[in-house]
Amino acid sequence: MGNAHVSNAGLRAIYSTRIELFDAGVVRANLPRTVTVLEATMWRLFDIITAVVILGFMLPFMTALAAAIYLVDPGPILYRHRRIGHQGRYFHCLKFRTMRVDSDAVLEVHLRSSVMAKMEWEATRKLRNDPRVTRLGAVLRKLSLDEFPQLINVIRGEMSIVGPRPIVEQEVQKYGACFEHYCRVRPSLTGVWQTSGRSDESYDRRITMDVSYVMRKSVLFDVWLLAKTVPVVLLSKGAY
Repeated sequence: MGNAHVSNAGLRAIYSTRIELFDAGVVRANLPRTVTVLEATMWRLFDIITAVVILGFMLPFMTALAAAIYLVDPGPILYRHRRIGHQGRYFHCLKFRTMRVDSDAVLEVHLRSSVMAKMEWEATRKLRNDPRVTRLGAVLRKLSLDEFPQLINVIRGEMSIVGPRPIVEQEVQKYGACFEHYCRVRPSLTGVWQTSGRSDESYDRRITMDVSYVMRKSVLFDVWLLAKTVPVVLLSKGAY
């Protein structure tokens, strides 16, 4: 699936609608800046070196987490979900499984029984009180520990350390013309949205942050955002 792309017809429909997002002024959906070969090479080296160092340091801890996940709710350790990546290509984003093995059925029943939950899900694709999440899974999400397997995605070139979070196809229409900005970089583990409130922020503001990031992206900016991630994770700000 890694070579599949969002269809051209779908992209034309997306780009036909321009979005104006407000963040201390109007950020318009202008074309993203051009990335040089040198910049792309530097970002890729930064991703590989950072991912290998973190993965090597965290491997024993990740092994213990994998065992705990299986003991709490026997089933797959990792969760693979199809997301949209660089240049509109699909890839499978890896996470430690935080939900029950019957999560799809649980979600369907929950959304049918709660109008408020259905509205929240349609607006943000998240639920503050998600019945699918196991007790251990809630802790992993709170501390962002479920994201560590995505270091493998980074090494494989499907993701970056810093950038927008990977989205699913249902979220593309929310980006409108700004989807082109999203496709110019690889989705990531952390970024502006993750260090600025995460799930406490509206979806429109998240898109504004993604557009702003793409226009400003540099290795130094990525290092600064990565450093900001540590206290945000420790304080569990906006995580659920």
